[in-house]
Amino acid sequence: MRNMTITVEEKVAKWARIEAARKDTSVSRLVGEMLAEKMNNEDARSAAMRRFLEGPAYQLRQPGERLPRREELYDRKVLR
Repeated sequence: MRNMTITVEEKVAKWARIEAARKDTSVSRLVGEMLAEKMNNEDARSAAMRRFLEGPAYQLRQPGERLPRREELYDRKVLR
């Protein structure tokens, strides 16, 4: 374990003391658990993104299906 010194606004410190008491723990442990949770969420999000990007490409159209021409896309009554 490493010691850290942090600076927070008084209202944040008050909330942390109340939250730690409610959970029957110390402010130090509360902050440590919150930081660990944030770190784990970031790691999980990064891993999910990496798996998605390394996976197979998604086909948005059928093989041989032609894409619409620009004129066809923009020739709509809504755009007139």
